[in-house]
Amino acid sequence: MSEEDESMSELEEQEKEEQEKETTYGKEDKRGGVLDYIMSLESVPPKLPPKLELLRTRVLCNNDAPDHTDTIQYSGAYASLGVDNSLRLDHFCKSFRVEVIRLEEDELEFDMIGIDPALANAFRRILIAEVPTMAIEKVLIANNTSVIQDEVLSHRLGLIPISVDPRLFQDLGEDNDYNEKNTIVFKLHVCCEQKAPRITVKSDQLKWSPYGSQFPLESKDSHPNASSKPKTYTSFSCSQDALPEFIKNPIGPKDSDIIIAKLAGGQEIELEALAVKGIGKTHAKWSPVATAWYRMLPEVVLLKEIEDEIAVELKEKCPVGVFDIEDIGNGKTRATVAKPRACTLCRECIRGGKEWEDRVSLHRVKDHFIFTIESTGALPPEMLFIEAVKILEAKCERVITELS
Repeated sequence: MSEEDESMSELEEQEKEEQEKETTYGKEDKRGGVLDYIMSLESVPPKLPPKLELLRTRVLCNNDAPDHTDTIQYSGAYASLGVDNSLRLDHFCKSFRVEVIRLEEDELEFDMIGIDPALANAFRRILIAEVPTMAIEKVLIANNTSVIQDEVLSHRLGLIPISVDPRLFQDLGEDNDYNEKNTIVFKLHVCCEQKAPRITVKSDQLKWSPYGSQFPLESKDSHPNASSKPKTYTSFSCSQDALPEFIKNPIGPKDSDIIIAKLAGGQEIELEALAVKGIGKTHAKWSPVATAWYRMLPEVVLLKEIEDEIAVELKEKCPVGVFDIEDIGNGKTRATVAKPRACTLCRECIRGGKEWEDRVSLHRVKDHFIFTIESTGALPPEMLFIEAVKILEAKCERVITELS
């Protein structure tokens, strides 16, 4: 082969290599952009050093106070190391997940993994203040001779959770037109006979009135038409118990043993209560949760082997039983972390001098949240979380629409 042919073959090989590089670069660009291609090069460190990675992903719970509690979510934080730390949608979709730990009738515990604290707190605030429910708003008192004042009695009635799906009702308009689509009416009439023992009025004595209010509306007309039906405080066009949603699920208080009042002999309460739709931001009685809270996942690390008497002492120091003791043979035992999730970060295990701080390290995982929802009973807790997701989604869509 001539020198000219050899030079031509070398040029062709170089061009082929360049084409392969461009093809590889193009594929990486389609998958994750230029940044992913750069991060795949050997000269770029694939991840942060262990020390920085610990500070980025963990809260260090020292003996006196937690440290490194801030979340670092901007791209330039570790730019000098070639690591992009910005929040990216593709990485979020891969890492985010929800794991249900415990589900009961009115309580739900689940893990939210791979999410920023701001979003976790947004769900908590929406659950408390923005998921709508039905609650007693207006009380029409015909007779109240008990020791409880009218306004206190009305307030107690408003705080009684009502077992009904609020999604079946509309919001009360500005015209205050109480009808079967936006109002639930309850009536209460209890009387204690003279010289009879004291009686307790409970929430199970609140009776659903599917036909609406029965109290006649006060009229300015001094000569009302006797043949016409007297107007009431509601304008129901049909009975609510005829609707298919309520045939098998009658409306009533969630709990039947909530004490409303106590009546002595000769005392009486007669009233009607009108429940409407609202949110907890307006008043706490509309909040669908007894509480909604979260905490970061605790992480307990033994920095060295803890054996024999010291292991027993460590187990006794923890009030919630995070540590356990296992037999390692030859008459020796050592401490192990049996239930790290139960850790409340009381820090008893690291108190007692520097020697204990050198044995045990306590952390919190910054992007792993243990979320607990306790429902008041209007909706099951898993449904409350779904409604909170829908509300947050609607907020995001509204912001995007206004910006565009």
